[in-house]
Amino acid sequence: MGKNKSSLKLISWNVNGIRAIHKKGFLKWFTVERPDILCLQETKAWEEQFPTEILEWPGYHKHFSQPERKGYSGVATFSRLKPGKVIAGLGTDKFDNEGRVLVSDFGDFILFNIYFPNGKASPQRLQYKMDFYEAFLRVLDKYRDLGKKLLVCGDLNTAHKEIDLARPRDNEKVSGFLPEERAWIDKFISHGYTDTFRIFHKGGDHYSWWDYKTRARDRNVGWRIDYFFCSNNLADHIEKAFILPRVMGSDHCPIGIILNTRGLGNKDPEHN
Repeated sequence: MGKNKSSLKLISWNVNGIRAIHKKGFLKWFTVERPDILCLQETKAWEEQFPTEILEWPGYHKHFSQPERKGYSGVATFSRLKPGKVIAGLGTDKFDNEGRVLVSDFGDFILFNIYFPNGKASPQRLQYKMDFYEAFLRVLDKYRDLGKKLLVCGDLNTAHKEIDLARPRDNEKVSGFLPEERAWIDKFISHGYTDTFRIFHKGGDHYSWWDYKTRARDRNVGWRIDYFFCSNNLADHIEKAFILPRVMGSDHCPIGIILNTRGLGNKDPEHN
């Protein structure tokens, strides 16, 4: 990949277990897609538990955030660009012991790869999710206040608008589409952030997660709960945003953006 490349392809994917998806052709897909940056969520593995083929995959810098408990949560970021700094977590033990956050500083922009909590299990987990949302936004806004250009990707575990799920009426009282969860996304956006997919796609029937148990994917009865957000000062650099619903292997599908890097800094990004 040339050093004068003026755009970057970033992909985010909740893989629902890196070891499981590895057996379903993950590396073949990775070879064909060749993203400049790949953000994975719900890896369900510590770094040493990743398949050796993935750990040794050439051409990428690899970083991991892993939970205290094995087989749960976890995120990983693979990038052709070398980040100047990588931080695992939000700086709060309450949230960081679940291995949900990687912050990669690429100089011209900062990328947050996040697996946000699911609130369906209990009222306590819903409160944990809402507390996580607020802690995340406080951290993000500190970077925003410094004028940084920010990208946030991952599984938000909430559909924002009725257009973002196939059956909104049936799910009004289900975590993932509760009024308070949706209101928090409104708040997030009001702080100066943009849902990149909605820059280009205004219509419905675009989903990133389907329930396994009901074979919902066969009927496209889904939810759009995976996102790329950007700070508003980066929105003009988003050339494209997309969802890849035909890519199988998880109950989620990959999503992505094309980022135009012209004008972001004094030089083009450094690639391997």
